[in-house]
Order: sequence, then structure tokens, then C-alpha cells
Amino acid sequence: MSILIDETTEVIVQGITGNEGSFHTRKMLEYGTNVVAGVTPGKGGEAFDGVPIYNTVEEATKHHNVKASCIFVPPRFAADAILEASDTDIELVVCISERIPLHHMLKTYEILQHRETKLIGPNCPGLLSAGKSKLGIIPGDMFTPGNVGVVSRSGTLTYEIVDQLTRAGIGQTTAVGIGGDPVIGSSFIDILTEFERDPETKIVVLVGEIGGSDEEQAAEYIDKHMSKPVVAYIAGFSAPPGKRMGHAGAIVTGSSGTAEAKAKALESKGVPVGRTPAEMVDLARQALAKVS
Repeated sequence: MSILIDETTEVIVQGITGNEGSFHTRKMLEYGTNVVAGVTPGKGGEAFDGVPIYNTVEEATKHHNVKASCIFVPPRFAADAILEASDTDIELVVCISERIPLHHMLKTYEILQHRETKLIGPNCPGLLSAGKSKLGIIPGDMFTPGNVGVVSRSGTLTYEIVDQLTRAGIGQTTAVGIGGDPVIGSSFIDILTEFERDPETKIVVLVGEIGGSDEEQAAEYIDKHMSKPVVAYIAGFSAPPGKRMGHAGAIVTGSSGTAEAKAKALESKGVPVGRTPAEMVDLARQALAKVS
């Protein structure tokens, strides 16, 4: 099993003919993702590596049973691309685009609250179900199928954590990079809910970072609603207050949002927190041993 996507999920790529879109579409196809169409206005009727291209998402959905869209569209058009996909009732939209204007995403987020479309991102690496399918820019060669779900605010840390899990002989079901912008479509809680439902996921690794309160909210949710063990890694214990670290949302203001505060919130709810990726792997191994 996996969450959100598998080898049968029919995928379109919005922005398939751009540099990023074309490069990563090839990588997705190589991994086994079922990319059935691309969308680029003005390029309808052409094809990319055998994948038909349409002018609009609506046209693509008339010819294919599209379940997910992956967006590689310039920042000023990305929010409209998200809504275009949502207008056709596509179930899952993964937006890789970064630097989308905040006011665009605020409006888009509010609209999506009244729709069934699930958004991952923006400014995220996407997601990958090990051995089945991937949407976005996550490298697939470090994954191995297994029983651990991974959810992370950081793309680079997603790769690091998965790589260390694999090297330790611990396989994964799905890894989801939710993004680190101030306004994102899916939170830790949204993805934890999916993992809780998945019978093959035995434990979950949560990868957080400084800034915001997502990890603290996740701690409360885990305490009340998760039956599966969760272990965590928080980046940024040495980050200075008031300085943004990597993501737009990764900034500590005053005494809130520090790595130490997040670790304490999680640990108070029974979620062990590794101070290094290697320590987190040991915690994951211990958690798996308890549920085996």
C-alpha cells in the first residue's frame, strides 16, 4: 500500500514543456509514474516523449481519467494553474513552483477549503510512493519499499532522512514533502491522517524545522488521534532568532517556533525526537521493533 499515489494513478504535468517540467517529467516516467498527458497553452496537439500535450487541463481530462496533476509553472501563473486543475475536480495537485506571491496563495488556499482537491505544496519536492510512482523532484534511487511513512517540511531533509533509513535497511511506504512556505495546501496533520489509514504504514517519521506552529499542532493531533508510533527529527537547534533559515516559513520570532520548543511539544506527547538524522534512524528502528 501507499498513500495518495500508486502505479495506477493517472497523472498530468502542467508546464510539461518548460525546462523544469520536461526534465522532471522524464524522471517521473523513468520511475514508473503513469504520466498520461501534459498541459501547455499553445502547445496542444504536440507530444513530449510520447506523452500527448493539451492546451488546457479541461481538455486533458476529457481524454484521460486524470487523478493527479504535477505543476511546474512560473510563479506568477502557478496559483491559477492550481485552480485550473481544481476546477476539473482532480483529486490531488502537487505544486512544485516556488516564489508564488503570498496574496495569490492566500486566495487559492481559501478557495480550496471549499473543494475536494488536495494540494501538496507549493514550493515543495512532491511525494514518492516507493517502487510505484513519484510526483515532483524527489530523487527515486534512494528509496526502498517498506513500512515507514515520511512527512517533511524540507525537501533536502526528506532526501537525507530517506537515504539514512534505506542505508539502515528500513524501507518506506510514501514520503511527502509538504513545503515550507507560510501558506501551504496540506499540513502535517493532513498527511498523518493519511498514514493512519494506510494498513502498510507501521510507523511515521515526521521531519520538522524552526518557525510556525505546525509541529506543535501535529503533537496534539498525534496524542489524540494516532494509533501508530511517530518519531521525529527537528532541524534548526542552532538557528539564531529572527533569521530566516531556508524556507520563508522557517523563521523564529521571539520565543516561539524554536527547535527546542517543538521538540518539547512532541516529546511531551510521547513522540521521541532525534537531534540528528542518525539518532532519528535509531528511534525509527526501535519503534518498528515494537510493532513487528
